[in-house]
Amino acid sequence: MPKSISDRIVALDWAGIAAALDARGSATTGPILTPKECADIAALYKEDDPFRSRVIMARHGFGSGEYKYFGPPVPETIAALRTSLYSALAETANRWQERTGGKAYPARHADYLKQCHAAGQKKPTPLLLKYEAEDYNCLHQDLYGELAFPLQATILLSDPDADFTGGEFLMTEQRPRAQSRGSSTTLPQGHGLVFTTRDRPVATKRGWSNAPMRHGVSTVRSGRRHTLGLVFHDAA
Repeated sequence: MPKSISDRIVALDWAGIAAALDARGSATTGPILTPKECADIAALYKEDDPFRSRVIMARHGFGSGEYKYFGPPVPETIAALRTSLYSALAETANRWQERTGGKAYPARHADYLKQCHAAGQKKPTPLLLKYEAEDYNCLHQDLYGELAFPLQATILLSDPDADFTGGEFLMTEQRPRAQSRGSSTTLPQGHGLVFTTRDRPVATKRGWSNAPMRHGVSTVRSGRRHTLGLVFHDAA
């Protein structure tokens, strides 16, 4: 019997992912979705009913391209991804909180969403993004209110060997008392990347400091690129 999405996520190398997050603020996951699952999710972009809003990036100075936020109820597959990934990432999030003196996060995503909703952040934040040739996403942070989970994830739905060229995932880190460090990541179809939402703890001579991080997407040179974004806090 094929593994469920939740089973696949549980089976990922979480020790290795945690070590990479501590060292770099980002980590590839390996395969999460099958090509068919990727195609089925990407096909939702043509519909209106699953979404609460559509954003044209150029209108807001965000870059070039567009994305849609899923509305309630979030589709079952997307909800399963979000819930399972949150549960696996909560340990790293709380380890980071201990280092910087922050408040612990609940182990269950449902409990964290209750906190978001109590703070007035009630809008779902999973999003589907579409880039075509010459589109890109400026470096940014996905913050939608007072509460923000320190980690989020993206899954590449398109096939980089067949559907598009360019469009690498970009990150910059502002290290304490040092110049920024940049990185780029190319994912295979169905693979995920977990990365820092706002900042991550880094060791300094004076203890732990927060290093702000931003993410974006380089220019797509040809074709069409769909990705799924999974933010674990809801929006105001």
